Amino acid sequence: MDPAEYCREIESYLCRKNEGHLIRIVGPVFEKVTGWAVQGVPLAVAFKGIDQYCERYYAKGPRRRPVRVEFCEADVLELFDDWRRAVGVTATDSGEEAAGRKADSLPAHIDRAISRLTALRAGHGADAFSARLDEVVRELDRLKSSSKQARGDARTAILARLVALDAALLDSARSALDEQTRSRLRAEAESEIAPFAARMPPDARASAVEAAFIRLLRDSAGLPLLAFA
Repeated sequence: MDPAEYCREIESYLCRKNEGHLIRIVGPVFEKVTGWAVQGVPLAVAFKGIDQYCERYYAKGPRRRPVRVEFCEADVLELFDDWRRAVGVTATDSGEEAAGRKADSLPAHIDRAISRLTALRAGHGADAFSARLDEVVRELDRLKSSSKQARGDARTAILARLVALDAALLDSARSALDEQTRSRLRAEAESEIAPFAARMPPDARASAVEAAFIRLLRDSAGLPLLAFA
């Protein structure tokens, strides 16, 4: 996408988040946002970063001022780093150094996943996907208890089981897709990878598109990442 058009899309999205209050992206801020376009930050990732910042901002109480795009930069770039790792685009490909990840505990990670899946289950009817969510939540609850003291081989086994559960949930979500949604997500995945495609061999490009599709599928279904690094 042309950087100027990219900025207009960000500007319009932020306007909607600010309930119609338009803040023009000009001067140094324009250069900053066009830099996102040049790096290859997908619009969907930028929008999610804006959403993430706004959620924290609104949680603090009544708004005192409209959100400006530069306030969202840290969230956008952190999510872009996550996206690059997920789809296999290296920091060298985009010209930036990947940010470090904060340490996290395995029990806390599992507990957050349980909370997300429980909330997701509440929004579904009695279908096969809901039944699968119930099964996974029950197993995660058992894994959380054993993970608190797990070391060595026991911890490795838990990590491997989380990877397997994550893959199984994604397979269930993929099976539940209608053809229209499947085609839309595939087209979005192709679009996300397009800025990097010319520098990637065919096999790597195909893998990156599939990884982008999986990320979009995860977001569309509201699934947390169960695997833990």
